[in-house]
Parts: sequence; C-alpha cells; structure tokens
Amino acid sequence: MSTATVSLALRDSPLVADETRERIKEHARAIGYIYNRRAASLRTSRSGIVGVVVHDIMNPFYAEILRSIESELDRSRQTFILSNHYDQLGKQRTFIDTLLQLGADGVIMSPAIGTPPEDIRMAEENGLPAVLIARNVEGAGVPVFRGDDAYGTALATNHLISLGHWRIAMIGGTDQTSTGRDRYQGYVNAMQRAGLPIGQDWRIPGPRTKQGGFEAAAQFLALKDKPTAAVCWNDLVAIGLMNGILRAGLQPGVDISVTGYDDLEEASIATPALTTVWNGQREVGRLAARALLDKLVGEPVRPSQELIKPELHVRQSTGNPLERR
Repeated sequence: MSTATVSLALRDSPLVADETRERIKEHARAIGYIYNRRAASLRTSRSGIVGVVVHDIMNPFYAEILRSIESELDRSRQTFILSNHYDQLGKQRTFIDTLLQLGADGVIMSPAIGTPPEDIRMAEENGLPAVLIARNVEGAGVPVFRGDDAYGTALATNHLISLGHWRIAMIGGTDQTSTGRDRYQGYVNAMQRAGLPIGQDWRIPGPRTKQGGFEAAAQFLALKDKPTAAVCWNDLVAIGLMNGILRAGLQPGVDISVTGYDDLEEASIATPALTTVWNGQREVGRLAARALLDKLVGEPVRPSQELIKPELHVRQSTGNPLERR
C-alpha cells in the first residue's frame, strides 16, 4: 500500500474502498499502531473533536438531542466530548478551557444559568466556534436552535381550557433560563387570551425532575382555590406529579388533568399516558450539529435563533374537569 492510501484509510476517507480500509485497520491493530490525532492536527489545524456541554445527561431530553448530534457528527468523522455543567458556571468554564487547550474544532452548548455572552464570544475569538441549543444567551451572537417554548406551553394550556378547565396551575421551571421564562409566558398568554384569572399561588416554580414533581404534589393539592389541572414544565415533573396525585388517592386524567412537555419516550407508556408537547429534540440536535459543521468549513451561518414549532400530543392524562372538594 502507498503511504497516501494508508493515511486516507486510517482517517476513514471514503476515497479508500471499504475492503482495503478494513485490511489496513486490521494490520494497524495487529502491530499496535494508534493514529496520532495531535500530530495530525498540527498539519490540518483540525482536531476532529467537538465539545458538547449540557445541564445533565440523565435528563432524557438531552439524551435525545445528543443522539441526533452524534449521528450528524458521525457523518463528518467528528468525535464529541461530553460534559454536564449542572448549572455550575465554573464547571462549564473549565470545560471550555479544556476544549481550547485540546484544540477542539467547536462546541455545542446548552448554557448554564448565568452564562454571560462574553464567555461565548471569548471562545469564538480563540478559535472555538459555538452553537447553542435549548437555551439562549442574549447578545452572544451565535446560532441558537431550540423549541418555541412559549407557543408550546400555550398549546398545552389551551387544550386544558378547551376541556373546560379554568383553574389551571403551572408547576416547575425557573425564570433564570430563557426556557423557563418562555414556557411560563406561554401559559400566561393563553390564560389571558381566554380571559381567565391566574391565581397568585397557581405557579409552583422550581421542580424539573420526577422527584421534584412528586414533592410538589402536596403543595399543589393544598392550594386554597383547588386547581383542576396542571401544566407542567416538562414530562419528568408531570410524571412525578401524577405519582404524587395517585399517592393522595386521586386519579390523574380523571380527578386532575396533567400535561407535560418534551414528549419523552416515557410519556407514552406512563400510567395514565401523558398528554404532552413534542419539542423537536432530535431536530434541534441535527440542526445544531449541521450548523457547527458548516461553520468549520467556512459556510455562512446566520447568528440567529431558529425555533422548532412544537406539537401537542393528546393522551389519557387530560379530561373534562371534576370539582375538587
């Protein structure tokens, strides 16, 4: 084999026939050869590495986005390194510094709470192109891909209103993120358009996990005005809330209607099956990875926000209201 053929094969080039590429790789494994990516990057100015940083991979919402990111990057022979920031700004900054030290090609971020636009601009100015997912940072000047959260939460709230509910609470989320602000605003918009009051205690902020939703059930059920329905910040909160409602001897979907958000795989097999809003996670991941790859090859990419239009999926957890006593 020529040196050029061996080099192309070890870089998974489509210019080398599959059979030849596998023969070369098999021989490389036999003699213990490892491709030196660092040395190659000195010549190409590309490491073949992309960083991805999200809040918490244990949340299936991010897992679905990552699956699409990985699929898209695979097509361009890119490898990604993953970090959870858990909304710790210092942890996120350490990861970005590490990517810069490794000479990574770019980063896809669901930014931590409190991320200043200067952090993202610093990465870009030091040769680390950035794309944002799920959350926005005003003034960052980079592409953002996320669901239209205000529209989506309005879909869920309007669905409950159409069933006859007017005492509707919203459970979960935080005003510290663009996602939390937009989802609450969608709930408010729908209630106001219908001419319905919003009870002072009908928003229970904070929960974003199943445990959080379960713990919020007691507070929700103790509300003085006894809401007949709850719009939840995501599916995890909704499933936790339904478990708490069941524990209190009431039936979700019958005594109290519950909606979720994100349409995770678990939503359709929950008991009862959860009415929720599909938020385009896979499309978000695909578009974000594609935009970053385009930036890496010098293609023009607009530094703007692209919103995926959500869809309401009606299942068993919502129905006509029953008066709570």
